[in-house]
Amino acid sequence: MNANDIHSAVASSVVHGENAGAFREDQLCLLYELANVVNTTIDEAQALNAALQLMAEHLHMMRGAITLVSPDSGEIRIEAAYGLTPAEARRGRYVRGEGITGRVIETGRPMCISDVSEEPLFLNRTRSRDLGKETISFICVPILLNDQVVGALSVDRLLTDEDTLTDEMRLLTIISTLLGHVALEKQERMDAVQPQPLRLRGFVGNCEAMRVVYEQIVQVASSNTTVLLQGESGTGKELVARAIHAAGPRASKPFIPLNCAALPENLIESELFGHERGAFTGANALRKGCFELADGGTLFLDEVGELSPLIQAKLLRVLQERVFVRLGGMEAHCVDVRIITATNRDLDEMVQQGNFRRDLYYRLNVFPIALPPLRSRTDDILPLASHFLKKFSQANGRGGVRLSLAVMGMLQRYAWPGNVRELENVMERAVLMLGREALVLPQHLPRALHSCSISNGRGNVPTRSAVSGTLQEQLEELERAIIVEAMECSGGQLGKAAQSLGLTERIMGLRLRKYDLNYKMFRSQRRKS
Repeated sequence: MNANDIHSAVASSVVHGENAGAFREDQLCLLYELANVVNTTIDEAQALNAALQLMAEHLHMMRGAITLVSPDSGEIRIEAAYGLTPAEARRGRYVRGEGITGRVIETGRPMCISDVSEEPLFLNRTRSRDLGKETISFICVPILLNDQVVGALSVDRLLTDEDTLTDEMRLLTIISTLLGHVALEKQERMDAVQPQPLRLRGFVGNCEAMRVVYEQIVQVASSNTTVLLQGESGTGKELVARAIHAAGPRASKPFIPLNCAALPENLIESELFGHERGAFTGANALRKGCFELADGGTLFLDEVGELSPLIQAKLLRVLQERVFVRLGGMEAHCVDVRIITATNRDLDEMVQQGNFRRDLYYRLNVFPIALPPLRSRTDDILPLASHFLKKFSQANGRGGVRLSLAVMGMLQRYAWPGNVRELENVMERAVLMLGREALVLPQHLPRALHSCSISNGRGNVPTRSAVSGTLQEQLEELERAIIVEAMECSGGQLGKAAQSLGLTERIMGLRLRKYDLNYKMFRSQRRKS
């Protein structure tokens, strides 16, 4: 597209657009300068950042961002920003339908929020706004090309009235049209420009702590170094161990896992080293142990902190000499095995208390990797939930299942003591509880999620109605969730929401007041200009 074509497109948008005469001279100047930037700048990233800089000079813009949809993973992430630090921009990651940005990209419709502090959909994912001190309006418009949503353009500005927001949303819609081709070219290269380890196969989530884990996996995978995985139960230690094995030179060799806490002491030695026929009662044949089965590959010892002192001593010998003897045997067997261990216990403290051998600890703790608990990965909760929801929906022959807004809030407020494993189980249960429905509602979640809360970046946010077990409280929780969904689907139109539920507008208004809801909270979606 040459300069004349771009200028013609702008002129056409102005002439045929709604309230064409409302365009001011400074707005036309901005559009003209943007057209020149798009036409003359070769590098897509520079063009997008220059466009945001021009918008900041001409508009009352505090911050601005251009988010694009990854063609490979479908993830939505910030690719150009104004007024955000690099760390804040990296936190700007969404899935379709998540937050304002995810909703705009999913629907292809612009949205403007008069006051983000009163909007439940606004996530403040970048954590760049101090919502206790700033009063901010927010505009987000889709970037469309050939009727396909490439990404979104979003702007923060000081709190203003709805007429001004509507006017600026119309202007941003035209700007997003100008940026369409540049955004598409950037989108096609975005995954190549950001090579992994952003996210390894089998993993979901891109929070800062997990990116550190991904980098450590890549660093250690190509070596034979012993790795110690530390983290609470359910954080994915075996998944990390398998990723290290798969990314290394032993990938074609066996990966043998053993849970050291699952077997009594009199059997763990046989599991590790094998036994000869007649070694003990019931040993009717020779049996190879995990070390022998993993020869050439990787042996993953989970819950290594549960090993008894006797087994610790024998394990230390194998690590030092790479030689073992089967239980009841005399012959020494050499073995070439990479060792990866994991524990949810503090081995350093166990060493101080004399419950774990110091020399073995030093042998195991060559390359430690700490896995964060899910409660510290709040940005990853909804992507993980969506991943598991899709997984179990497909396994049960279901399609189009999604999370309600009420459920999204509950998932993010819960502390997740069982970590990712607990979240996976909750999503599996929810799919089974759905019946013929396609929307996961609060009643499909376990009772524990109805009464707990954690920090969501704006302070501690409790659930609206903590369920203590009575029938009335549970019915009210369900009623509120249904009303929220009806108002959400109607775009804040009270009459339409009331009709969908078979209520009068008066009764619907009473229900909104009962649950401290306001129809303005749901009037975020605006007509395309």
